[in-house]
Amino acid sequence: MSDVAEEAAISMGGLYRYFANKQELFAGVIADIHERLYEASAAKEHDFAAEPFEALVESNRGYLELYREHSDVMRAFMQAAHVDDRFRDYWWQMRNRHIDRFANALKQKHGITEVNGVDAALVAESLACMVEQAAYVWFAQEQLHDRPVDLDAAARSVAHTWYMTFFAGR
Repeated sequence: MSDVAEEAAISMGGLYRYFANKQELFAGVIADIHERLYEASAAKEHDFAAEPFEALVESNRGYLELYREHSDVMRAFMQAAHVDDRFRDYWWQMRNRHIDRFANALKQKHGITEVNGVDAALVAESLACMVEQAAYVWFAQEQLHDRPVDLDAAARSVAHTWYMTFFAGR
């Protein structure tokens, strides 16, 4: 905690006024990043109803870019989610919030509630898993790659999968 207080240029007492321990501090950081990921993954330039592919590229790019910027924290968060029920539950709530938003938009804007007889929310969850894992592999484990993954190529790649899953043949 002393490193955090020093970096934030506040006293230890000031830091403990807001956070009881490192877990509380980490939870606060995660809450902030989650809110920012949620906002970053909302298409603002493209209308999902009129331009679904472009909106998907934009929203996935926003998510992936912010994930990349905070890849160290996201890596630690995913590790914590595997061993601490509190962080696991927080991760579950975070991802479900994204999935619910997409499934609701898909239904409202395009009338899609099923894909090949499967509930669209379940299909969206499977694709959210893909994006989540891709972000982790591409950015939180970037050092394992021969070269960095291009953000635009990453966004277009996952957006293409989302688009083909929900809109191909319509």
